[in-house]
Amino acid sequence: MEKLRSVSILSAAIMTATAAQAVDLEVTHWWTSGGEAAAVAEFAKAFNENTDHNWVDGAIAGSGGTARPIIISRILGGKPMGATQLNHGRQAEELIEEGLLLDLTDVAMKEGWQDVVNPSSLLDSCTLDGKIYCVPVNIHSWEWIWLSHKAYKDAGVAVPTNWDEFVAAAPALEKAGKIPLAMGKQAWQANGAFGVMAIAIAGIDAWKAVNIDKNVDVANGPEYQKVFEAAVAAREMASESKVQDWNQATNMVITGQAGGQIMGDWAQGEFSVANQVAGEDYTCLPGLGANEVISTGGDAFYFPKQDDPEIEAAQKELASLMLSQSVQVAFNLKKGSLPVRGDIDMSTANDCMQKGLKILADGNVLPSGDMLLSADTQGQVEDLMVEFWNDPSYSAKDAQMRYAEIIADAD
Repeated sequence: MEKLRSVSILSAAIMTATAAQAVDLEVTHWWTSGGEAAAVAEFAKAFNENTDHNWVDGAIAGSGGTARPIIISRILGGKPMGATQLNHGRQAEELIEEGLLLDLTDVAMKEGWQDVVNPSSLLDSCTLDGKIYCVPVNIHSWEWIWLSHKAYKDAGVAVPTNWDEFVAAAPALEKAGKIPLAMGKQAWQANGAFGVMAIAIAGIDAWKAVNIDKNVDVANGPEYQKVFEAAVAAREMASESKVQDWNQATNMVITGQAGGQIMGDWAQGEFSVANQVAGEDYTCLPGLGANEVISTGGDAFYFPKQDDPEIEAAQKELASLMLSQSVQVAFNLKKGSLPVRGDIDMSTANDCMQKGLKILADGNVLPSGDMLLSADTQGQVEDLMVEFWNDPSYSAKDAQMRYAEIIADAD
């Protein structure tokens, strides 16, 4: 309680002079795995203990791809929640343009968000026409591969230090009855893994040319040819991975059933819940060991407009708490993500988080793909990836050709 006293005072200052009544604030999100649930509980605890209001948990089982349509449908249908998770980027543009989301600019200006959010692109992604509509709560990066020490020890080979060594070790793992690459069957997982390989194998300049400049020649060129060929190899390594959800695939790495998993840093939450120690039980390689870079996407909370000043006041209190120093530390240590504040002490973070913090401090960052491509373009790429990853007859050449077509029409 004591460590949040200043936060409580700040939150109370947002309220009007008239004491507000207690509000039951429904908060929707898709954080349902063990590590995610532990992290979101830190938000709920802070809200319940430091305001007069009550967090009503609206967890939606499944991934963001499952939850987002439900969330958006409720808002458009006139049955909005009090607050909702979405990702940074362009997912909420239409809702903002329709006037359905609460403007948080007054809170952001009062608390100096522009001075503490790092990198500033995270707050920029919450901003439209000069107004701020969301609270960035973490930095999540896709650019990681997680490796099981047990799997490689059982197979009698060294833990890889880069992608080439990972591929080379696959036969030994298979001989030992292991699955080289764990991967769930959902489209977003296939798409994310491809993005990680693109940055590591095609290189940062080629990735920027495609995702930022929408350069079709590069998308159809030799750099991306290597990526699609690597994706074919990855598809073969993951062919016996029969799980659906990402955390099920992570568990295969934790238990030594699989050698590795290409997954974002939220996987750390699962390792933490399983009492695994970074550097002892598992290894994390940023950029697949090829280039130490992280993307700076992540999660943000938006607050659908309500025709009720009491609810609006509670929404702004929650927004304030989510970005407070102590809550940022507590939440992100559980989530495995990096904090969005650059002015807090993360010395207790594990080895993998420390790697991410150093990369961030060194400025080796890229924008997240969902900040650069529209939801429609992202959907087309995901459709391609799920078809490609699930159809062994889909050639690298044909997949690259289709990918280039999507980039040519990207908005």
